[in-house]
Amino acid sequence: MCYIEAKLLESGEKILLDELIGKLSAMDKNHGNGALSIFVGLVKGELNEARVHELEYTAISEVAAKRLEEIARDICTKYSLSAVVIYHRLGRLKPGETTIYIVTMGTSRKNTNPAMIEALERVKKEVPVFKLEKRSDGEYWVIGDGVRYRRTLTPSPS
Repeated sequence: MCYIEAKLLESGEKILLDELIGKLSAMDKNHGNGALSIFVGLVKGELNEARVHELEYTAISEVAAKRLEEIARDICTKYSLSAVVIYHRLGRLKPGETTIYIVTMGTSRKNTNPAMIEALERVKKEVPVFKLEKRSDGEYWVIGDGVRYRRTLTPSPS
């Protein structure tokens, strides 16, 4: 049986990794797990020689949360894991702040590391979380993993 936790976090919501790791480790009563892989994404301060001021993440929460959970379940089954946790932030984030947490727990790094990487790639491609980069050279909508479209502001009718 695999423990799944997948949710969207508000920008100020705190995650204590030691508590999360403790909770996951405590579930392993027989101590059969030998690895816990963690990815923590951060807002970059510079991109393509432009200063990043802020990222703004929005989503249709119910749809995004459901898709996060589906991905976690798929990954858990595919890699025979004991646990998959995926947290994705929403709201306005500054450089250095966390954007996403992915934790996979299983018997070995040989299944937890590839599972964690695949989970990250799938979240970036499949979950309807919308990212607006606010940079020194303008604002850009980011689609998937790196495709950017300049945001054009249209004047409102008078």
